Amino acid sequence: MLRKLISSITLAAALVAPAAAEMPKEINFGIISTDSSAALRQRWQPVLDDMAKRVGVKVNAFFAPDYAGVIEGMRFKKVDLAWFGNKSAIEAVDRANGEVFMQVVAPDGAGYNSLLITHRDSNIKTFDDVLKHGKDINFGIGDPNSTSGFAVPSYYVFALNHIDPKTHFKTMRSANHETNLMAVLNKQLDVATNNTEQMYVLKKRMPERYDEIRILWTSPLIPSDPLVWRKDLDAELKAKLRDFFAAYGSSGAEAEREKQTLLGIQKWIGFKPSSNAQLVPIRQIDLFRAKLKAESDTTMSAVEREAKLADINKKLADLNHQLASAK
Repeated sequence: MLRKLISSITLAAALVAPAAAEMPKEINFGIISTDSSAALRQRWQPVLDDMAKRVGVKVNAFFAPDYAGVIEGMRFKKVDLAWFGNKSAIEAVDRANGEVFMQVVAPDGAGYNSLLITHRDSNIKTFDDVLKHGKDINFGIGDPNSTSGFAVPSYYVFALNHIDPKTHFKTMRSANHETNLMAVLNKQLDVATNNTEQMYVLKKRMPERYDEIRILWTSPLIPSDPLVWRKDLDAELKAKLRDFFAAYGSSGAEAEREKQTLLGIQKWIGFKPSSNAQLVPIRQIDLFRAKLKAESDTTMSAVEREAKLADINKKLADLNHQLASAK
């Protein structure tokens, strides 16, 4: 009788318990639109093919016209894991049940930098020219979810210099890194945001045009790009993915080929474990930018401004605590 009772309880628990994630037969890997889909597919396909062999599931590339499309793909479970920049990873973590689990590694072990670029024939010679002569400049900014194309220059270039880019420049348009770079090379834009990784790609793909670019401004170092997966993925799949990326380019008979494959994507040679903690510096930049905007916003009452700043300061304190706890 006791055995029947235990069996009944076990069956009842199984009926009400949520179904555990199962090892899928195929997964979708999201790739943010820093370049054309065709160019990105060509560079990433060898990695996806290797992943499929090692993990034992079919791996499909997922592209979208902008960063938000990959974030939404993850939110609606059309994307299982993805390569993001730090800013877009924040959106994936906050809105799409994402979690940082790996970070790309550059040959020098460092991160990368945001840039302002112009053509070498341009009359714009210095960063100071950008600040002083905005009304003569057709400007290209990055995708709103881009770290180096939008978030970092929005803080260091615009917020710290009390500039609203929408009114400062003659014109302003938003596009991905490759589009902005080509527009500068073809003299369709006077100045644009970009980054050191895209310049590395330019030097490899079109070395004859690399010297046509003049760099006007270089940001502080940005943490290397994260890989993000959905938290609710099957545990076995997560373990296999983690092992695959940890070894890729660093161990095994194929390590050298894999390293060259990664160098063909960006200036990368491998991956290392990471977590959501790597996003804290970019969260701080976003909050500092919001703080500067609130301090200068004349449309808010003193009471509203005080409440807004108190909320921002609390969030900054929480982030500082997170950083201290992570050390």
